[in-house]
Amino acid sequence: MSQTLKQKPTTHGFAKAAIKELGWWRAHKFLFLRRLCQVCVFALFAISPFIATWAGVWLLKGNLSASELFGVVPLSDPLASLQVLMTGHLPELSLLLGAVIIALLYAVLGGRVFCSWVCPVNMVTDLASWLRRKMNLPRTTEMPRNLRYYLLALVLILPVLTGLTVWEWVNPVPVLYRAALFGAGSGLWILAAIFLLDMFISERAWCGHLCPTGALFGLIGKVSPVKVSAVNAKDCDNCMDCFVICPERQVLKPALKGKQPMITDSDCTQCGRCIDVCAQRVFQFQNRKNQNRIALKAENNQ
Repeated sequence: MSQTLKQKPTTHGFAKAAIKELGWWRAHKFLFLRRLCQVCVFALFAISPFIATWAGVWLLKGNLSASELFGVVPLSDPLASLQVLMTGHLPELSLLLGAVIIALLYAVLGGRVFCSWVCPVNMVTDLASWLRRKMNLPRTTEMPRNLRYYLLALVLILPVLTGLTVWEWVNPVPVLYRAALFGAGSGLWILAAIFLLDMFISERAWCGHLCPTGALFGLIGKVSPVKVSAVNAKDCDNCMDCFVICPERQVLKPALKGKQPMITDSDCTQCGRCIDVCAQRVFQFQNRKNQNRIALKAENNQ
């Protein structure tokens, strides 16, 4: 396996084995569910004003930076809340409570689940990645992956220096929502720049190397009990399809070759595409506690 893993991934006949073996649906299941989740979150924000007019109840009011569920439960972006704190102003209790609720949610589900299952910018970067494969563009030099943590630090330092939540002016997530919901297209150049960056300059540059929101959610998700695991690593036939599709492919090799099959690296977005495209069913979602019990039992039986 080690010799094959060093080879350059190829997109020739990508995922055909999985489609043939499992059928189209099972080879695209998590991709479809992710898109459905992203669209449903957006749709809830879009239709809630109409439902409120008709039924008097707001399902989801606001946006991904700060919102209310059923007009009662506060939900807010932990990074946005941290920025407000760093300005020296004490935010409203509801904003802090909303940030805690979201942080706890993603600590359980896996922090970067937000990146692959909720964030609308993911559809832009996935489109760029898909076009790269279709056009067979060559692999480009990757940026340092820890760069996003430096940018996260910068995003938190700027409010201290300026007294303003500077990042929220250019954050592509609210930019996309404002453009789609309110027709505010002035910030769409940011999304275009991300698309072109990912397409022609550096593969998966934004989500994999630059996004400070993803960096924070990655830190939050380190303790998550839900992980992708290479439970059937011995069945891997080295087709490399998982490496082609994975937005954070560096997390795969330790699971496939190491002693620990579970992907514990917080860079994993839990998108499930490695599960989709693997005809051998090497990968599965697993509970970390169950995995630890299985490993301990196997060790005791030796």
